[in-house]
Amino acid sequence: MAACLAAGASPGEAAGAVGGCLGGTLGAALIRAQAELRLGGDPAECWQRFGGLPAAREMGRCLARASTTGVAPVAEMSRLAADLRAAHGRTALAGARRAAVLATAPLGLCFLPAFLLVGVVPVVIGLAGTVLGAGSG
Repeated sequence: MAACLAAGASPGEAAGAVGGCLGGTLGAALIRAQAELRLGGDPAECWQRFGGLPAAREMGRCLARASTTGVAPVAEMSRLAADLRAAHGRTALAGARRAAVLATAPLGLCFLPAFLLVGVVPVVIGLAGTVLGAGSG
């Protein structure tokens, strides 16, 4: 959406272009907003309705503010896009870290018994044989 606005599209045109590509609930809401604007609906009300979606709250608020004040929404939309990308990156990084932590449990369950069988058990058997053999002789 920020790229469409930066390229010079109106918010309604940008909403139609992005909504057609997105699909889903958010895409349908963007296409509905474009249709309302095209039919002459009040832009502030249209964007406030769009902002009623949880995923579109900030974007709807930004576009409603831009429609009432006349300020171009490009900078604010670019900031929102950057914030969403950063949040997505943090979520992906947290998932990768969680996977690394969860991978240590199976490794521990496999290596600990192997270490005991290969390293500790032969020593215990050898010592037991020496102690028991010395005690009987």
